Amino acid sequence: MYGTGDCFKEEAMPARTTRQEARQKMIDTFMSSLDKVIPVDESVPLRGRTFLDWEKQAEQLKRTVIPILLEERAALEETAVVEQGGSCPYCGSDRVYVEKQTSRVEVHSPEGPVVLEKQHCRCRCCDGSFSPSVP
Repeated sequence: MYGTGDCFKEEAMPARTTRQEARQKMIDTFMSSLDKVIPVDESVPLRGRTFLDWEKQAEQLKRTVIPILLEERAALEETAVVEQGGSCPYCGSDRVYVEKQTSRVEVHSPEGPVVLEKQHCRCRCCDGSFSPSVP
C-alpha cells in the first residue's frame, strides 16, 4: 500500500555473489596492496624511510581495500537482488516489473568511492521508474 512504508516485498532474495567469491576478491585485493608495501621478493627494496612515508602507504592500502570490502558486502546482502518489484512508490500499483538491465552507482564513503550495482523497476500503471534495491 502506498504511503505506509511497505513499498517492497520483504523476503529472502539472492545475493549478487557468494561468500567464497567475495572473500577471494578481498584476499586478492589485499595481497596486491600488501605487495606494494611489503614485496614478497626480498631483493625488492622497501619504499619509504620515515614513519610518515609508512603511514601514507598504509592509508593507500586502506583506500584500496575498504571500498572493495564494502562493495562485496553489499553484493552479499540477501536483498541485493529482487525478483519482484513490489508496489510502485508513486501510484501504489502492484503492476511492477523488474527491468533486466542494472546500473552501477558510485557512492562516497569516508574511505573512498564505492560502486554498487542497482536494479530498476518500472510501473506498468503510471510508467514510474524506481530502484527496489537499496544496500
